Amino acid sequence: MTKKDVLEIRHLFAPKECSISKIRGCYVDGDCNKVATINEQFLTMPEEETYKYFEILKKTLSGSIGKNLVTMPFPTSQEFEGGTQEFLNKLRKSKLENDELINEFYDKVIENYDYTGNYLILLIHDTYDVPGKTTDGIMMDDASDEVYDYIMCSICHVNLSKAGLSYFDVESTFHNRVRDWVVDMPDIGFLFPAFIDRSTDIHNVLYYTKKPEELHDSFISNLLGTSLPITAGEQKDVFQEIVAETLGDDCNYDMVRTIHDNLNEMIEQRKDSPEPLTLSKNTIKNLLTESGVSDEKMADFDAHYEKVTAAAAPPEQPSENPEDEPAIVVPREKSTVMYATNVANTKTFEVKTPDVVIKVNPERTDLVETMEIDGRKCIVIQISDQVEVNGIPINNK
Repeated sequence: MTKKDVLEIRHLFAPKECSISKIRGCYVDGDCNKVATINEQFLTMPEEETYKYFEILKKTLSGSIGKNLVTMPFPTSQEFEGGTQEFLNKLRKSKLENDELINEFYDKVIENYDYTGNYLILLIHDTYDVPGKTTDGIMMDDASDEVYDYIMCSICHVNLSKAGLSYFDVESTFHNRVRDWVVDMPDIGFLFPAFIDRSTDIHNVLYYTKKPEELHDSFISNLLGTSLPITAGEQKDVFQEIVAETLGDDCNYDMVRTIHDNLNEMIEQRKDSPEPLTLSKNTIKNLLTESGVSDEKMADFDAHYEKVTAAAAPPEQPSENPEDEPAIVVPREKSTVMYATNVANTKTFEVKTPDVVIKVNPERTDLVETMEIDGRKCIVIQISDQVEVNGIPINNK
C-alpha cells in the first residue's frame, strides 16, 4: 500500500466519515487470561468513547511506509482451506458476528503475541463505499467504484497510570491520585485485506508495528502466515554490506560520500511520489555505477548482492503436515525489499572513528575531506568564521 492508500482509509476514522459497523475486543492479563470482552455496534457507542477509539485506529495506520507499515503477501498455500488468509477472510465475511471465530482469533493472538503484561485486542469491521475519481483526481461522492469490506486489528498494552498527587475540588485539597488501568496506543496491528490502487487486495495484508525493530515474528508467521520482512535496521545493514563488499579496497571516503549524495538526490526527486523509493538489485547497481565505481569492481556486484541478501532473507519454514505426507515448504520472499529512506540518513552525514564522531549537514558534505598531513591520514573540515565549542563562540582567525 502507498501512503495515499493508507491516508484514504485513515480518513475514515472520524465522526462524519465513519461507517464502522462492529467493534470487538478482549482484555488479556499478564497470565494470558481473558479478563473481559467488548461486543458493540460502533455507531451506538457514546461519542466521547468513539473519539478514543478513533485515536487508536488512526495510530494503527501511522508511521513510515516500509518501516512502521509493511505490505506483506500471503503465500498461495495460506489461501486454501485451513490457511491463515482463509481464516481471516472468514472472519471478515462474518462481519465479526460469529462468536466462535472471534474466540478462535483471540486464542491465536494470545498464543502468538509475545508480551508479559496486560493488553487489549481490538477488532473492527467496516465497509467503505469507495468513491470514484475523475480523470484529474477529484473525488465523486455520488459515484462508487466498489465496496471495500475490511477488518482491522489493534493490539494495545494496558498499564497502570502514574502515581502522583491529585487535586480534589470538594475538599479543596490534594490527595494521592487513584491509579487506574490505561489503554496505550497500539503496539502492533494489521489491516485485511490490503487496500491497493483504491481496491480490495485479499492477497496482501498491511502490518503495523510501533517499533520497527520489533516485528513480533511469531505473530506474523503463525497468525498472519505471511512472509517475514527484514526490519528497517536490517535493510540498512544489508545495503551497507553490499556497498562495502562491492567496493572492497576502493571503499574510501570520497566514494562513500558520492554514493550518499547520489542516493539522497534520488530520494529528494521522489519525495512527492506516492510510491516510496525501493532499492532493487538494478537500482543499487545503477547507483554504484553512476557514483563512479569501476567496471572491475562492478563485475562481481551480482555475486555480492546475492550472497548478502540470501544471508539476510528469512529462512523457509516447513508447514505442519500429517506424518504420511511429504513436508510442504512455506515460501518466503526470495528478494530482500529495501526502502531508500531506511538505508539513507537524509538528516545528517556522519563520519565516525573510535574516538571522534563528526556530523555534517548532508547538503554540505563537500566541507569534509581526507588528506595526508605529515605522513598521517587526516579528516579535514573546512570552517567559516562562525565556530562554537560547547556553545561558546571562539576566535578562529
